[in-house]
Amino acid sequence: MTSTTIRASAMSLDLLAPAIAAAFRKLSPRQQFRNPVMFIVFVCSVLTTGLWVQALAGHGEAPAGFILWVAIWLWFTLLFANFAEAIAEGRGKAQAKALRGARRDVVAHKLTAPDRRDAVTFVSATDLRKGDIVLVEAGEAVPGDGEVIDGAASVDESAITGESAPVIRESGGDRSSVTGGTRVLSDWIVVRIATNPGESFLDRMIAMVEGASRRKTPNEIALTILLAKFSLIFLLACATLLPYSLYAVNSAGHGEPVTITVLVALLVCLIPTTIGGLLSAIGIAGMDRMIQANVIAMSGRAVEAAGDVDVLLLDKTGTITLGNRQAVAFHAAPGVEPNALADAAQLASLADETPEGRSVVVLAKDKFGLRERVLSELDAQFVPFSANTRMSGVDMSGRVIRKGALDAMRNHLIALGGVLPPAVIKIADDIARKGGTPLVVAEDQHVLGVIELKDIVKGGIRERFAELRRMGIKTIMITGDNPLTAATIAAEAGVDDYLAEATPEAKLKLIRDIQAEGRLVAMCGDGTNDAPALAQADVAVAMNSGTQAAKEAGNMVDLDSNPTKLIEVVEIGKQMLITRGALTTFSIANDIAKYFAIIPAAFAATYPALNALNVMHLATPRSAILSAVIFNALIIVFLIPLALKGVRCRAVGAGELLRRNLLVYGLSGLIVPFVGIKLIDLLLVLFGLA
Repeated sequence: MTSTTIRASAMSLDLLAPAIAAAFRKLSPRQQFRNPVMFIVFVCSVLTTGLWVQALAGHGEAPAGFILWVAIWLWFTLLFANFAEAIAEGRGKAQAKALRGARRDVVAHKLTAPDRRDAVTFVSATDLRKGDIVLVEAGEAVPGDGEVIDGAASVDESAITGESAPVIRESGGDRSSVTGGTRVLSDWIVVRIATNPGESFLDRMIAMVEGASRRKTPNEIALTILLAKFSLIFLLACATLLPYSLYAVNSAGHGEPVTITVLVALLVCLIPTTIGGLLSAIGIAGMDRMIQANVIAMSGRAVEAAGDVDVLLLDKTGTITLGNRQAVAFHAAPGVEPNALADAAQLASLADETPEGRSVVVLAKDKFGLRERVLSELDAQFVPFSANTRMSGVDMSGRVIRKGALDAMRNHLIALGGVLPPAVIKIADDIARKGGTPLVVAEDQHVLGVIELKDIVKGGIRERFAELRRMGIKTIMITGDNPLTAATIAAEAGVDDYLAEATPEAKLKLIRDIQAEGRLVAMCGDGTNDAPALAQADVAVAMNSGTQAAKEAGNMVDLDSNPTKLIEVVEIGKQMLITRGALTTFSIANDIAKYFAIIPAAFAATYPALNALNVMHLATPRSAILSAVIFNALIIVFLIPLALKGVRCRAVGAGELLRRNLLVYGLSGLIVPFVGIKLIDLLLVLFGLA
């Protein structure tokens, strides 16, 4: 699944036609009943349609044409709200269709035992059960989710992640998890299946990205209840206007009582139909933005919780730092020229393909102009790094050059009859105290100096943390380093706090302590040792490259396996909540404005004194009502792109955000109805429909 596959435009032609058809299907009473606000609009639409039929029979309370136009625009209001939800769901269904393309029925090579690769039974992947053991060889698809228990292989995961570069999956460690539907490119692996049919990660992904299967979050449910109460209040208010109108006309002996059509139209205009019609689309779009970021949210609740997070736990390696130590300086021993140290260090690192080794070569070239040598011309025998010796180096032209950890080099020098100078030991200790890693370089039994390796803090990460701090989010770095190293990196990165020498128990305790203060915690992880903390965190982002235990413990899975995505997840969650708040503010202000815009004109026939308040000079009571109904329907259409795209998330506190919402969306919600209703009224007069 490529990134272009999952990032369909909100209004692409491929989505419009199905969304329009779905909008009509959603007009069923059962569908409308799920949304109390829109259900009231549905009942009002049916009622006005009945009043129009009655008017055609010659018993209408108002002209049939007027009732018809009101009924038509009430139905349009429903259709536009349904369309907003359908277009959001359509994007999810398009993504789900792409994911289904990655699911395939393959023949699995089932083993009787992990060590019996010769005892193979051929079965369908759909017949595999949790705990079954299968062999997957080069060119074959992985038949189901599981853990690699033997072997190592290069795996193509592009169908799931969109990344074309293959990844290595091997037994043990944090890269043992494989996903059904991916393909082995080389070698072989033995996999223990971790799920039963229909429970795979791909199945869950498909279910989650389909908007129709999304459950409402607690915040969304609470807002729905609030909107329903608003609607009930306006329903009671409008219901009492009819007897008051009849009484006023009978008492005065002149005027016209308000009609049921007018009251129904007034009710629909005053209840919060704008946010009621867009609420579901906002929630679905929030999950869709997670998908666009290549993050699968296992529930809408997780997306919402991400917006309320106020503490972020971030792993140091790969999240705050680049993940690979880089050479930053050469420290020559007393009596040794720095360029001699750089020359020896570069020679010893030429065949070292690790990021650390390449950084030594680059540093020597940048600092001392030492160009990389041609390996074939050196007549050198390179000594690769070994976990036993903890050294690497090169033998060439009678020179024996080694570089390695302090203790390993001490033993190496003693074996050659040399000694590690106290000055070099001091240099190494100073580097370690600053949070760096010292590598001692020696030629034969002579020490040349020390290479300083350092965790490089990612560019721009300090500014990101400053933005999070302005949003009221506390950042905590988690690392297995000693407290001194952790403090150095934390200060450089600009995090608020850190946890050094972190164990699974320490992570779990930290999360529980923070939650006990009433705060929401987010963290990411990829290993089995992260599973307890992921299960405890309110927002838990598991890496797709991690273990099955980590993915099952998390409530989100990052397909890109990028730990920094945690920051983006929080921003998307906040954007969803901000969008909902902004449109709710606009909707309520919109209803208030419509009340003052149309009430004077609509009831002038019953209460002539209200003409003095008709500051907009709307043509007639009927044009005022019809203009308001048309505006009420069209405003939903104009706000659909904003609901799907979301309001921009800014790095400001809650108080500043509230003031901004009131100023931008509250003020525009008050002004736009006056302008829109007046323009529609002028058009109705122009075309003779008033």
